[in-house]
Amino acid sequence: MNFEFPITELPAVMRGPRVERRRVLVGGSVLVGGSACWGTIVEEGAQQGQLRLDDGRVLDPATVQHLPPVSPSELIAVHTSYSSRSFETRNQQRPPETPTYFTKPPTSVNGHGCEIHKPADSLYLNYEGEYAVVIGKTCRNVLPEEAWDYIEGFCPALDMGLQNYRDTDQGSMLRVKGADTLLPIGPGIVRGVNLFAQTLRTYRNGLVVQEAHIGDETIWGPHYVVADIARHITLVPGDVILMGTPCHSRSVDPGDLVECEISGLGRLAGTVVAIDAPRASALGVGHQPTDSPEVRRVACGFDERVPEHLKANYRQAAKK
Repeated sequence: MNFEFPITELPAVMRGPRVERRRVLVGGSVLVGGSACWGTIVEEGAQQGQLRLDDGRVLDPATVQHLPPVSPSELIAVHTSYSSRSFETRNQQRPPETPTYFTKPPTSVNGHGCEIHKPADSLYLNYEGEYAVVIGKTCRNVLPEEAWDYIEGFCPALDMGLQNYRDTDQGSMLRVKGADTLLPIGPGIVRGVNLFAQTLRTYRNGLVVQEAHIGDETIWGPHYVVADIARHITLVPGDVILMGTPCHSRSVDPGDLVECEISGLGRLAGTVVAIDAPRASALGVGHQPTDSPEVRRVACGFDERVPEHLKANYRQAAKK
């Protein structure tokens, strides 16, 4: 680990035992009569891997619809926090001296097993496999070493982006990253796992297209980021911070299965689905999607700075 404010011992949120909390829909659907229920994954014994609901029922998690395990009032994302991403996009192992951020609307949040919508007028929908930090207690004006005590746990996340809107909103990313369905999170919130010993992998149709050891590539840990944000903003329970993505964010197509797996945390999945363009777009309302050099710079990346196996897998996955 070679990041700002390195830790000397594991904080409580990363010490065992492992606990994973999930929120699922039981007994129906979102539209017809279902009930949202919290439960905990059974970690050992005959029921290992099953979901024990808080009311005592035990279910196979593969048989129920997953709901997002978070309901944030604030959703804040780090632009760059992995050395490989900095190298690909900036040709430098480190980004600027301090992290920069953007926000996403809470309505972008989606759950495990979801649909990820790609409008017909958008050419590029890029994946970004990440981990999310979930705030557990009201947090304001804390030091980095104190910030760990305000973190409830961690989740895999997919920070999807409609890159054809890169030319607008003066860098706020509202239209790039803010549309409904573009932030799958889950399957659950996990604590009791050493985050810095884990590997993040993003898959396109079952093939690895992003890969990073979190401890090796982290530039700013979650404790630094929480302390930085809490200098200015009060974070409340349920708020989410997205911690950036490694290199090789690329576009996906309708029908693609996109997954983010973080060892120790779980595997999150979503399927890309084509939808009609927004109705007002046909009338010329607002900034229209573009395919400028700046759009392609981000959407298509810099292949010469990416490991060969990731590029080969991406091309092969497109043929499935």
